[in-house]
Amino acid sequence: MDYTLITGPTSGIGFELVKLFAKDRNNLVLVARSEDKLEKIRTFFMDKYGIDIVTICKDLSRPEAAKEVYDEVRERGITVANLVNNAGIGTYGLFHEISTDESLDLLTLNIRTLTHMTRLFLPDMVAKGRGRVMNVASTAAFQPGPLMATYYASKAYVLHLSEALSEELDGKGVTVTALCPGATITDFQRKAKVSKSNIANFNLMDAKTVAEDGYRAFLEGRSLEIPGTRNKVSSFLVRFAPRKTIAKVVRKLNK
Repeated sequence: MDYTLITGPTSGIGFELVKLFAKDRNNLVLVARSEDKLEKIRTFFMDKYGIDIVTICKDLSRPEAAKEVYDEVRERGITVANLVNNAGIGTYGLFHEISTDESLDLLTLNIRTLTHMTRLFLPDMVAKGRGRVMNVASTAAFQPGPLMATYYASKAYVLHLSEALSEELDGKGVTVTALCPGATITDFQRKAKVSKSNIANFNLMDAKTVAEDGYRAFLEGRSLEIPGTRNKVSSFLVRFAPRKTIAKVVRKLNK
C-alpha cells in the first residue's frame, strides 16, 4: 500500500493537510514530537475514514532524525508515495542576540531535515516513476527578513531547492511543489515569539484555506503555490524594488 508521510501534522497547516489527505483515503505516516497528539489524530482519522495511519514520535530538529524515520518506514515495509515536509520553526530578534542553539536548531529542522528527508525518499519515487513532494516554504522566501534573519533565509533555501528539483524531475513522473503561505493563523507566531509584531497581524489567512490551496497545487503537480491574492502580488512586486529598501520595509513589518 502507498502512504503519504507528513511532518509537523499536529497543528496549523500540517493538521489541515492531514484532514485533506485522510478525506481522500490516503494512508498516512505522521511524524512529530508529541506522542499524545499523534495518537489522538491517528485514532480519530482511522475511525472516520478507515485508513491506515502509522505514527512516528521523533524530534526532527536532531540531525539524525530523518535517517531514523526513513529506516523505520523501510523496516515496516511502507511505500511512501507522497512526502510533505511541513515541520518548521522560527526565531525572532536580532541575529547576534538569539542563542546559537536556537539558530542551529532552526537550520537543522527547516533545511537539513527537509533536505535529508527529500533525498532519502526521492530515489524510490524516481525508480517507480511516480510520486509527489510538497515542501512548505513561505512568502518570506522572496526577501531578506531582518529580526527573523535565519527563518527568512531558510525558507529561501526551501523555495529554491524545490523549484530546482521540480525542473530536474521533469518527465520522470515525480513532482515537487513549494507551498509559500504568507502570515497564517497558526501556533507558529507564539512559538516564534512574533505574535505581537506587525507582520504577525497583517493580512492573516486561515490555515484551512492555505492547506486547500497547497493541496490542489500538489495534486496538479505545480512547482509553486502562493495562497492569497495579496501574497501573490507582494511576492511579485519585491522583485522590482531595491533590495536594501525591501530589507528596511520588512524590518518595520517585523517589529
